[in-house]
Amino acid sequence: MIKEEKQIITLEDGREISISTGKLAKQAHGSVEVRMGKTHLLATVVSSPEAKEGVDFLPLTVDYREKFAADGRFPGGFLKREARPTDQEILVMRLVDRILRPMFPSDYHAEVQIMISLNSHDPNVKPDALAALAASSALAISDIPFNGPISEVRVARINNNFIINPSSEQLESADIDLMVGASSDSVAMVEGEMNEVSEDEMIEAIKIAHDAIKKQCEAQIKLANKISTSSPKRTYCHENHDEELKTRIKKDTYDLVYNIASQGLSKDERKEKFNNIKQEWILKLSDEEIEKYDENHINTYYHDVEKEAIRTLVLNEGKRLDGRTTSEIRPIWCEIDYLPTPHGSAVFTRGETQSLTTVTLGSATDVNRLDGVTYQGHEDFYLHYNFPPFSTGEARMLRGTSRREIGHGNLAQRALKKVIPENNPYTVRIVSDILESNGSSSMATVCAGTLALMDAGIKISKPVSGIAMGLISDKDGKYAILSDILGDEDHLGDMDFKVTGTKDGITACQMDIKIQGLSYDILSKALHQAKEGRLHILDKITDVISEPRENLKPQTPKIIVLKVPKSTIGGIIGPGGKIIQELQASTETNISVEEVDEQGIVEILGTNQEKIDLAVEKIRSIAFVPEIDKIYTGKVKSIMPYGAFVGISSNTDGLLHISELAWERVEKVEDILKEGDEVQVKLIAIDEKSGKLKLSRKVLLEKTKK
Repeated sequence: MIKEEKQIITLEDGREISISTGKLAKQAHGSVEVRMGKTHLLATVVSSPEAKEGVDFLPLTVDYREKFAADGRFPGGFLKREARPTDQEILVMRLVDRILRPMFPSDYHAEVQIMISLNSHDPNVKPDALAALAASSALAISDIPFNGPISEVRVARINNNFIINPSSEQLESADIDLMVGASSDSVAMVEGEMNEVSEDEMIEAIKIAHDAIKKQCEAQIKLANKISTSSPKRTYCHENHDEELKTRIKKDTYDLVYNIASQGLSKDERKEKFNNIKQEWILKLSDEEIEKYDENHINTYYHDVEKEAIRTLVLNEGKRLDGRTTSEIRPIWCEIDYLPTPHGSAVFTRGETQSLTTVTLGSATDVNRLDGVTYQGHEDFYLHYNFPPFSTGEARMLRGTSRREIGHGNLAQRALKKVIPENNPYTVRIVSDILESNGSSSMATVCAGTLALMDAGIKISKPVSGIAMGLISDKDGKYAILSDILGDEDHLGDMDFKVTGTKDGITACQMDIKIQGLSYDILSKALHQAKEGRLHILDKITDVISEPRENLKPQTPKIIVLKVPKSTIGGIIGPGGKIIQELQASTETNISVEEVDEQGIVEILGTNQEKIDLAVEKIRSIAFVPEIDKIYTGKVKSIMPYGAFVGISSNTDGLLHISELAWERVEKVEDILKEGDEVQVKLIAIDEKSGKLKLSRKVLLEKTKK
């Protein structure tokens, strides 16, 4: 028997979100449908009965897919089925994963798989703002241990009014666009972009989003209370501990670790000395003890000692692993024009994190075309982030672009796109290659991207810098906010808060919290400390280059934009693209044509000015539209007894009748003109039926007196 249970969430403006269960995917451990407007999401969750041997972490997989049928469309490409996830789908997976993962019990290590599918799409409802709600609801009604519920909402500010889960059309005029993830008690995830807003404005947006999330969490609890499988949660035992061993390791190694942590060593030195402490402790064990103790326990308990010592050092002495104070930024050096052939290039190094970034400028044919279910269009500004294994001194298999690389690249792209001028004629591609990494490589990408854009001569409105903030706190309420965090501080700390912006405000952010109960007071202090750091970094950037280059580099292609009548687009392209292809080959240019607002826009890209001019001349000739009363310098193509045919463009001729040659009577056309002669004529009429042109020479001559 089908028994559906449903809960309704009503937003401030009256729109409704429904969560229901009991009809679909009943063999999953948790299954819910979320509907808003015509949008339909199905979320399922399944967890293995036991953890696999040797697994000491949570093997959580979040998969989000958009079905093309949801929008009444066929998948593109040769194989007419959904294939690898798009970047947009991966970004949604990351959003959901980042808010869910900290909410599982730390000792739960059984595999968990969450699958979310978009099965019906409403253009006025963005599904990414509903995905985490669907996933959390599925967990809430299951027997899987989970310290939720949680939810995510999008909050946008439009004309000074905040809207929860706005439409795509509304977002176009928003100056704040944030995704916020939280439980009823505390905010755990923030990501979004802004038009240079203040720290206080951002916090206001987060608070409004959190109020909406509290209502969604309450609805999940009400739904779960109707489902018998939701309580009690399953019992499990995925960790066995040896308290005697744990106490012994801490007693024997804590002071040694604390001493190493306080020496301000480099990443490699610190890693080696920490490892030596552990190995020397193991060497002192007797054969009987080696056989008795579990190696995994030794590694875990020693890691716990490192974590406690490093955190205590910060809280008690305000001293960090590399010797800095809590608000101090690592040493920075940067350089522009680093590579000779790219259109723009820069190196940005902060401590042991380094990005080599290039900018390439192209035409409309180089845009990044997007063909997803919820969005079809293109980007004329995009950024790619690469994280090779050598950047952390590792050797591992390359398996294509990772989810992390896509996420970090998206954050940097959102940070920089706010300062790209609207009238920029180029398609811009930025590529950041991380050559060294010890924390905050995405923020190094933002800084290197700013430098490379200015080196390329792109007239950005203002330079942008980025910084990653961290947090160390204890149960007694003592805390320290860390500026420009190291990789270890990210791993061992309670927060990773990336903030980018200009001198006048924030352009993008990404925050992940690993603890519950972060206060808005701490969040506010972190944002204001981040501002001080950003401005310090901006000074370092502008010391190298304060304004974009006045002129493009010699190797940068020049771009000419022509507007032509819509009716001439076909003539420029030619049958099967023949004409435009021949024109590109003969002029060594790249030519693109598109229709915008009932007009043809032609972009001509090339490095040789003479050949660019030739391409312009030919395009103008093909797209020639004659105008009555306009004077043209034409060439005589042929002579007839009744007049001469004069070419006023390469493919447009008009008849200069013998009566229009001069004011006096002309017996023979040849008395005045010969084939090949240049002659000035005026277009005096266009036949409405045939389109034939009537030219006159005599109206340009002074009329002789009789």
